[in-house]
Amino acid sequence: MFSYIVGKITYRSESGIILENNGIGYEITMSSYALKCLEDMQEEVKIHTYFQVRDDGVSLFGFYTLDEKEMFLNLISVSGVGPKGAITILSNVSYGDLEVVISSQDLKTLSSIKGIGKKTAERLIIELKDKVGISSPAGSAVFESVSLNSEISDAIEVLFGLGVSRMEATKLAQSCYVSGDSAEEIIRKALSQMRN
Repeated sequence: MFSYIVGKITYRSESGIILENNGIGYEITMSSYALKCLEDMQEEVKIHTYFQVRDDGVSLFGFYTLDEKEMFLNLISVSGVGPKGAITILSNVSYGDLEVVISSQDLKTLSSIKGIGKKTAERLIIELKDKVGISSPAGSAVFESVSLNSEISDAIEVLFGLGVSRMEATKLAQSCYVSGDSAEEIIRKALSQMRN
Protein backbone atom coordinates (compact mmCIF):
# COMPACT_ATOMS: atom_id res chain seq x y z
CA MET A 1 0.00 0.00 0.00
CA PHE A 2 2.75 2.46 0.98
CA SER A 3 5.99 2.04 -0.98
CA TYR A 4 7.64 5.02 0.70
CA ILE A 5 6.76 8.18 2.60
CA VAL A 6 8.56 11.51 2.38
CA GLY A 7 8.27 13.72 5.43
CA LYS A 8 9.92 15.28 8.46
CA ILE A 9 10.83 13.34 11.59
CA THR A 10 8.93 14.81 14.54
CA TYR A 11 9.72 12.12 17.13
CA ARG A 12 12.40 9.50 17.64
CA SER A 13 12.54 6.51 19.97
CA GLU A 14 14.70 3.40 20.34
CA SER A 15 12.34 1.44 18.10
CA GLY A 16 11.23 3.93 15.48
CA ILE A 17 10.11 7.40 14.44
CA ILE A 18 7.03 9.47 13.76
CA LEU A 19 7.24 10.88 10.25
CA GLU A 20 4.96 13.81 9.47
CA ASN A 21 3.59 14.15 5.95
CA ASN A 22 0.79 16.63 5.06
CA GLY A 23 -0.30 16.97 8.67
CA ILE A 24 -0.39 13.20 9.31
CA GLY A 25 2.10 11.55 11.66
CA TYR A 26 3.07 8.03 10.61
CA GLU A 27 4.40 5.81 13.39
CA ILE A 28 7.13 3.72 11.79
CA THR A 29 9.11 0.89 13.39
CA MET A 30 12.72 0.73 12.21
CA SER A 31 15.94 -1.18 12.85
CA SER A 32 18.60 0.41 15.04
CA TYR A 33 20.84 0.51 11.92
CA ALA A 34 18.28 2.63 10.02
CA LEU A 35 17.69 4.85 13.05
CA LYS A 36 21.43 5.49 13.33
CA CYS A 37 21.51 6.56 9.66
CA LEU A 38 18.75 9.08 10.43
CA GLU A 39 20.36 10.49 13.59
CA ASP A 40 21.42 13.84 12.16
CA MET A 41 18.64 14.23 9.59
CA GLN A 42 16.79 17.52 10.12
CA GLU A 43 15.28 18.01 6.66
CA GLU A 44 12.65 15.93 4.88
CA VAL A 45 13.61 12.29 4.47
CA LYS A 46 12.37 9.45 2.28
CA ILE A 47 11.54 6.29 4.21
CA HIS A 48 10.86 3.06 2.31
CA THR A 49 8.02 1.20 4.00
CA TYR A 50 6.30 -2.13 4.50
CA PHE A 51 2.64 -2.04 5.57
CA GLN A 52 1.43 -4.97 7.69
CA VAL A 53 -2.28 -5.67 8.22
CA ARG A 54 -3.31 -8.13 10.95
CA ASP A 55 -6.52 -8.94 12.77
CA ASP A 56 -5.29 -7.06 15.83
CA GLY A 57 -4.15 -3.93 13.99
CA VAL A 58 -1.88 -2.44 11.37
CA SER A 59 1.84 -1.63 11.54
CA LEU A 60 4.25 0.31 9.40
CA PHE A 61 7.90 -0.73 9.13
CA GLY A 62 10.50 1.61 7.66
CA PHE A 63 13.89 1.34 5.95
CA TYR A 64 16.55 3.90 5.13
CA THR A 65 17.55 2.08 1.92
CA LEU A 66 15.88 -0.22 -0.59
CA ASP A 67 18.61 -2.81 0.08
CA GLU A 68 17.59 -3.01 3.73
CA LYS A 69 13.92 -3.34 2.71
CA GLU A 70 14.81 -6.13 0.28
CA MET A 71 16.66 -7.99 3.04
CA PHE A 72 13.64 -7.50 5.33
CA LEU A 73 11.33 -9.00 2.67
CA ASN A 74 13.71 -11.96 2.31
CA LEU A 75 13.69 -12.50 6.07
CA ILE A 76 9.90 -12.47 6.43
CA SER A 77 9.59 -14.96 3.56
CA VAL A 78 11.09 -17.55 5.93
CA SER A 79 8.59 -19.51 8.02
CA GLY A 80 8.69 -18.43 11.65
CA VAL A 81 10.10 -14.95 10.98
CA GLY A 82 7.59 -12.10 11.17
CA PRO A 83 8.17 -8.38 10.55
CA LYS A 84 9.11 -7.68 14.20
CA GLY A 85 11.54 -10.59 14.19
CA ALA A 86 13.09 -9.35 10.94
CA ILE A 87 13.55 -5.88 12.43
CA THR A 88 15.20 -7.46 15.48
CA ILE A 89 17.62 -9.33 13.21
CA LEU A 90 18.41 -6.16 11.22
CA SER A 91 18.97 -4.28 14.50
CA ASN A 92 21.59 -6.82 15.58
CA VAL A 93 23.31 -7.34 12.23
CA SER A 94 23.23 -4.70 9.47
CA TYR A 95 21.79 -5.95 6.19
CA GLY A 96 25.22 -5.84 4.53
CA ASP A 97 26.82 -7.93 7.26
CA LEU A 98 23.78 -10.22 7.27
CA GLU A 99 24.55 -11.21 3.68
CA VAL A 100 27.96 -12.42 4.84
CA VAL A 101 26.51 -14.18 7.88
CA ILE A 102 23.96 -16.09 5.77
CA SER A 103 26.35 -16.80 2.88
CA SER A 104 29.03 -18.12 5.25
CA GLN A 105 26.39 -20.17 7.09
CA ASP A 106 27.30 -18.52 10.39
CA LEU A 107 24.75 -20.32 12.57
CA LYS A 108 26.40 -19.11 15.77
CA THR A 109 25.78 -15.42 14.99
CA LEU A 110 22.19 -15.90 13.85
CA SER A 111 21.15 -18.09 16.77
CA SER A 112 22.70 -15.63 19.25
CA ILE A 113 20.13 -12.98 18.27
CA LYS A 114 17.37 -12.67 20.87
CA GLY A 115 14.23 -14.48 19.73
CA ILE A 116 16.00 -16.43 16.98
CA GLY A 117 16.49 -20.04 18.01
CA LYS A 118 18.75 -22.56 16.35
CA LYS A 119 15.98 -24.04 14.18
CA THR A 120 14.93 -20.62 12.85
CA ALA A 121 18.59 -19.73 12.23
CA GLU A 122 19.03 -22.96 10.25
CA ARG A 123 15.90 -22.18 8.18
CA LEU A 124 17.20 -18.69 7.46
CA ILE A 125 20.47 -20.08 6.14
CA ILE A 126 18.88 -22.88 4.11
CA GLU A 127 16.19 -20.70 2.52
CA LEU A 128 18.17 -17.50 1.98
CA LYS A 129 21.75 -18.53 1.16
CA ASP A 130 20.97 -18.60 -2.59
CA LYS A 131 18.90 -15.41 -2.49
CA VAL A 132 21.45 -13.24 -0.71
CA GLY A 133 24.62 -15.08 -1.75
CA ILE A 134 27.62 -12.86 -2.19
CA SER A 135 30.23 -13.85 -4.70
CA SER A 136 32.89 -16.11 -3.23
CA PRO A 137 36.40 -16.56 -4.59
CA ALA A 138 36.00 -18.59 -7.78
CA GLY A 139 32.70 -19.78 -6.30
CA SER A 140 34.52 -22.81 -5.03
CA ALA A 141 33.45 -25.39 -2.48
CA VAL A 142 36.74 -24.66 -0.71
CA PHE A 143 35.35 -21.25 0.29
CA GLU A 144 32.31 -22.90 1.86
CA SER A 145 34.36 -25.38 3.87
CA VAL A 146 36.63 -22.57 5.07
CA SER A 147 33.55 -20.51 6.05
CA LEU A 148 32.32 -23.28 8.31
CA ASN A 149 35.64 -23.74 10.12
CA SER A 150 35.12 -23.20 13.87
CA GLU A 151 38.53 -21.52 14.26
CA ILE A 152 37.51 -18.92 11.67
CA SER A 153 34.13 -18.42 13.38
CA ASP A 154 35.88 -17.87 16.72
CA ALA A 155 38.31 -15.41 15.13
CA ILE A 156 35.43 -13.50 13.52
CA GLU A 157 33.71 -13.16 16.91
CA VAL A 158 36.86 -11.79 18.55
CA LEU A 159 37.53 -9.31 15.72
CA PHE A 160 33.88 -8.23 15.82
CA GLY A 161 34.21 -7.73 19.60
CA LEU A 162 37.22 -5.50 18.93
CA GLY A 163 35.05 -3.15 16.87
CA VAL A 164 35.66 -4.51 13.36
CA SER A 165 32.42 -4.78 11.34
CA ARG A 166 31.20 -8.34 10.95
CA MET A 167 31.61 -8.18 7.18
CA GLU A 168 35.21 -6.95 7.44
CA ALA A 169 35.98 -9.44 10.23
CA THR A 170 34.68 -12.29 8.07
CA LYS A 171 36.73 -11.18 5.05
CA LEU A 172 39.87 -10.76 7.15
CA ALA A 173 39.56 -14.10 8.95
CA GLN A 174 38.93 -16.00 5.72
CA SER A 175 41.74 -14.31 3.81
CA CYS A 176 44.25 -14.90 6.64
CA TYR A 177 43.34 -18.51 7.29
CA VAL A 178 45.80 -21.24 6.38
CA SER A 179 44.84 -24.87 6.98
CA GLY A 180 45.63 -25.83 10.57
CA ASP A 181 45.64 -22.26 11.93
CA SER A 182 44.18 -21.71 15.40
CA ALA A 183 41.79 -18.83 16.08
CA GLU A 184 44.63 -16.96 17.84
CA GLU A 185 46.88 -17.25 14.76
CA ILE A 186 44.10 -16.02 12.48
CA ILE A 187 43.46 -13.03 14.78
CA ARG A 188 47.16 -12.18 14.98
CA LYS A 189 47.49 -12.22 11.17
CA ALA A 190 44.26 -10.25 10.73
CA LEU A 191 45.37 -7.52 13.16
CA SER A 192 48.76 -7.35 11.45
CA GLN A 193 47.04 -6.99 8.07
CA MET A 194 44.85 -4.19 9.42
CA ARG A 195 47.92 -2.27 10.61
CA ASN A 196 49.60 -2.45 7.19
